[in-house]
Amino acid sequence: MEYRSVGGRLALVAAGLVATLGLAACASTDAAAPAASSGASNQEVTLSLVAYSTPQAAYEKIIAAFQKTDAGKNVKFSQSYGASGDQSRAVESGLPADFVMFSLETDMTRLTKAGIVADDWNSDANKGILTDSVVALVTRKGNPKGIKSFADLTKPGVDVITPNPFSSGGARWNIMAVYGSQTQAGKSEAQAAAFLTKTLKNVSVQDDSARAALQTFTGGKGDVLISYENEAIFAQQNGQDIDYVVPDSTLLIENPAAVTKNSKHPKEAKAFLDYVHSPEAQKIFTENGYRPVADGGDTAGQDFPKPSGLFTIADLGGWAAVATKYFDVDKGIVTDIERKLGVSVEKK
Repeated sequence: MEYRSVGGRLALVAAGLVATLGLAACASTDAAAPAASSGASNQEVTLSLVAYSTPQAAYEKIIAAFQKTDAGKNVKFSQSYGASGDQSRAVESGLPADFVMFSLETDMTRLTKAGIVADDWNSDANKGILTDSVVALVTRKGNPKGIKSFADLTKPGVDVITPNPFSSGGARWNIMAVYGSQTQAGKSEAQAAAFLTKTLKNVSVQDDSARAALQTFTGGKGDVLISYENEAIFAQQNGQDIDYVVPDSTLLIENPAAVTKNSKHPKEAKAFLDYVHSPEAQKIFTENGYRPVADGGDTAGQDFPKPSGLFTIADLGGWAAVATKYFDVDKGIVTDIERKLGVSVEKK
């Protein structure tokens, strides 16, 4: 277990965090493009970027940097952010999108089945993955409850916050981290399910997205938040007096991105996809708390703990199998647990 604290080093006022965290779950904004250089085409295009909630701050900087390149000088963006599953279903239902990024592979698979994203979207060197993180435990300053591992979440009197796994991709990572910490330790599936049930009994709020859960926690609710490591870093960078723990046994988070087959501007969309994989854009993601996708990538000065028992979703069967076994609306293991606890399992 490794413990991270930034204390009072950051001088951003709380109002700044409220303004940042209070962004609408699904917002549309235009980032102004720089004027075209002499001799270049003056035709502007607007790309529609649809993503899950947490990378918004990173994208604001990445878009600005992209627009300073030759490929991006005449490109504007409309942006939509929200819970990963909600965003994927919205695109499936007709929300315009040229570039998509989700929390989960299954949210991308939904769009390949709908013919919106190409089947070979994950054929690049990084298998379609744009950012990495790990499941972490965010605590109050000084970690007053002494949280060190997922086992501590089952203790009496510990108030846990995590999003709803039937709307939030981040929540599914959280759930499988808790569950997998047991199976990876040699426990049976029945024992892991019982451990997860005990954990979820201590959860007082299940918001619809990872960012909303972070807002709930920074607003004063709960003793511990199960979250992306990058969300904890985001909160610290915005002046919140929180600490976070990366458990020894935790799950690697892998977030996919792709362009859509029906983009009206495929050349520009592909150029942006290439750019977000570039060292320049990856550094911006890392500065915002995400781990480098490539081994040996620029850590941008971040001190990323290396959990000794890190495991991947492949170790649990891969997302296609996990989605059915654990989250199927009728017979999923997690579905059954949540339903018995009175939590909504309807896709929001």
